Amino acid sequence: MNIVVSGTARGIGRAIAQRYLAAGDRVYGLDVAPGTIEHTNYVHFLCDVRSDAFPAVPEAAVVVSNAGTLEEADAIEVNLLGAMRFAEHYMESPVLRSVLFIASASARNGAEFPRYVASKAGLVGYMKNAALALAKRGVTCNSISPGGVITESNRHILESEALYDAVRAETLLGKWAQPEEIAELAWFLTHVNRSVTGEDILIDNGEMLKSNFIW
Repeated sequence: MNIVVSGTARGIGRAIAQRYLAAGDRVYGLDVAPGTIEHTNYVHFLCDVRSDAFPAVPEAAVVVSNAGTLEEADAIEVNLLGAMRFAEHYMESPVLRSVLFIASASARNGAEFPRYVASKAGLVGYMKNAALALAKRGVTCNSISPGGVITESNRHILESEALYDAVRAETLLGKWAQPEEIAELAWFLTHVNRSVTGEDILIDNGEMLKSNFIW
């Protein structure tokens, strides 16, 4: 199948692209940064989701909107409006079977920067709206909301023993996720799943559930 993924130069997007490649799919990756994947079935495009200049992808079967930013000034434009523009550009594919958005656990608990939280919460809402529309064609549409993930964008935490100990203590399992774990769930939801749609799947090592019961 032909897969189109945004934000594939590093982190979660790169891991997702590699998971599809391992399955034998052809992946078309988009990013504002140069490509970092060398594979005969991978095509990389320099592209900003803030524009409408998206490349043509023949018979896109799966669309994964992953590109995002932590920068408050750009959060709404990139994380929400950019994701909408990107997904809608490929949704008319006649062979489309699944659309997936990478949101954030922050969309549920509000725990990050205001515009970032708003952009990801809006993305989950948009996903549900898209799921309603795409269901008529038998297309699934879901989102994944990761908690802490071991990626380059979190380097300042990962390189500080005190900070990393503090964030790990906020989870039930005492750890953060690897990008490959997000990628595996993304692959299942779009490649195997035919019945789950309109759902936001949390993968946060139990951070949302963690609480101190006092009696």
